[in-house]
Amino acid sequence: MENAEILRVKQQFGIIGNDPELMRAIDTAIQVAHTDLSVLIMGESGVGKEYFPQIIHTNSVRKHGKYFAVNCGAIPEGTIDSELFGHVKGAFTDAISERKGYFSEADGGTIFLDEVGELPLSTQARLLRVLENGEFLRVGSSKVEKTNVRIVCATNVNLPEAISNGRFREDLYYRLSTVPIKVPPLRKRGNDVLLLFKKFTMDFAAKYNVPRIELDEQAQQALLSYSWPGNIRQLKNVAEQISILELNRKVSADVVLHYLPEQPKNNLPAFFGAKSSGGSGKTFESEREILYSVLFDMRRDITELKNQIEGLRAAQHSPSHDKDLHLYADAEEVVPVVHHSLKPTIHLAPSAQEHQLVEEYVDETLSLNDVERKTIKQALERHRGRRRDAAKELNISERTLYRKIKEYGIE
Repeated sequence: MENAEILRVKQQFGIIGNDPELMRAIDTAIQVAHTDLSVLIMGESGVGKEYFPQIIHTNSVRKHGKYFAVNCGAIPEGTIDSELFGHVKGAFTDAISERKGYFSEADGGTIFLDEVGELPLSTQARLLRVLENGEFLRVGSSKVEKTNVRIVCATNVNLPEAISNGRFREDLYYRLSTVPIKVPPLRKRGNDVLLLFKKFTMDFAAKYNVPRIELDEQAQQALLSYSWPGNIRQLKNVAEQISILELNRKVSADVVLHYLPEQPKNNLPAFFGAKSSGGSGKTFESEREILYSVLFDMRRDITELKNQIEGLRAAQHSPSHDKDLHLYADAEEVVPVVHHSLKPTIHLAPSAQEHQLVEEYVDETLSLNDVERKTIKQALERHRGRRRDAAKELNISERTLYRKIKEYGIE
């Protein structure tokens, strides 16, 4: 349960949600605000990391000092040192006058360095010096200057990985991450998705003077089951689009899914990924669909094998074949071996029993659509029509399940 201090901060900054990990992040920001420790805020793009340095600043003894937010990824590498630390006149071609940098301006206050993982290595060395003793040099100057500033950083980059790749200084990482704060992605915040969507649609209804959007139960499940790679920023964008474009204010799952891009395919096995990106130009919405594609390819190969076996059996009885029989003097059967990418090596002999097995397997694989339809129908029955649960059991996205239900006419 959130305490009064967390509730006050949420109301002050308009933070929506009750996820425990989010509450923990807010509580950490409040607790560390009274110190001068460096803070590193970590999280994916669009999760709302920018709120936390403001929480820290407004709850610290520096709250009456200046607050600067700097997006390190948006400043060109050639000018980032000048922006942060300033320069003297004549330091470079366009330096027609002296300039104070953010570290001079923010003296006594707080500076928020967003996307700190994008800083060049030379700038990282300058930043480390500020963190260690509060000293810096303007570009083109040899005079050491002092600053008393609280530094809060944020990144969506995996800094330990960047360190191993030589793109980020290990000593700087440990100085920045004295207190780490992890902001959870939207897909892990459960019902916070619905609370945020409701807040956004209320705001857009007032902004555009239209009735507020309402979601039916299945539409809510569609929002909850989506992975939200763009996090809160993406959810807000979808809420605005639906609020503006949909005439019917009661929104169904089909309408919601229309505004959601395909689920990311980052976790597919390597060989499936290679299959889907092959020369055929096919795209797949789930690992299951890729598996079906592979099975159909195998069926085609087995059909080809059967034809080859028939050809070999016919050739065995031809006159031209008799002169080559000495090659197989010790063999009772001819065993063709076929190698195919992504498929097991298949050894078949043209015996009557194995020939029959091939025919039965081919006949069975011809009814894969029936098997898939039956599997989906049984999953829906087991979960009493709850599509989200059925999709989870089938290991496919809810969007794919909706499409399959329509495709097979399942009621």
